[in-house]
Amino acid sequence: MSQILVRDLDEGVVGRLKALAAEHNRSLEAEVRVILSQASTRKVLDHQAAAAKLEDFRRRMAGRVFPDTTALLREDRDA
Repeated sequence: MSQILVRDLDEGVVGRLKALAAEHNRSLEAEVRVILSQASTRKVLDHQAAAAKLEDFRRRMAGRVFPDTTALLREDRDA
């Protein structure tokens, strides 16, 4: 197994990690191990995929007319 040393962590971060560890009935080391494991397996949406999803959304919304909600927002703020 590999090891990582992280220097100069903010005390607030360490405190929050300790609190999370306590909530999950784990040691600080075990909690950090779980967090790093989860973070390393998340799917990261690349820019091209995000642009493709945005273009698909724009294509589906093309031609639609949406009402002006300014009056509703002002009315709600004034209430």
